Amino acid sequence: MTRRHIATALAALTGATVLFFGLNFLLNPGGAAPGFGIDPWPQGNASGYYVVKGFRDLALAGTVFLLLGLGQRRVLGWVILIDAIVPLGDALAVVTHGGTVATAIGVHVSAAVVVLLSGVMLLTEGRTRPATGRPAPGTSRPAAE
Repeated sequence: MTRRHIATALAALTGATVLFFGLNFLLNPGGAAPGFGIDPWPQGNASGYYVVKGFRDLALAGTVFLLLGLGQRRVLGWVILIDAIVPLGDALAVVTHGGTVATAIGVHVSAAVVVLLSGVMLLTEGRTRPATGRPAPGTSRPAAE
């Protein structure tokens, strides 16, 4: 398996994971919330935050899959690096709102590490010019010779 395949797999895993989390918070909020790491979760009108989290995650997943499908690997790398702010913010929310440091690190910081690794791998993959003389997929200009 090449480094490019690993980067693609990590990017797809990033998208699939946040897609799952988003759908889980929208379709099964009572079951999804305990795994986040903050207890107790909002009740009554405040439970609208489940919808916010669900749609936030769906938007992140959609962006990842769109850029991956369009072959915009370098842009995807930057977007994924920026998106690493989300699980880091989630970890901060957990430790500042009654959750455990172990949950913050085990769930959210570990996710941020995978997301960061994915972004770095996408940004540092070799960008060589194919034999056709056209730019490599996902690049906007030919690679330097």
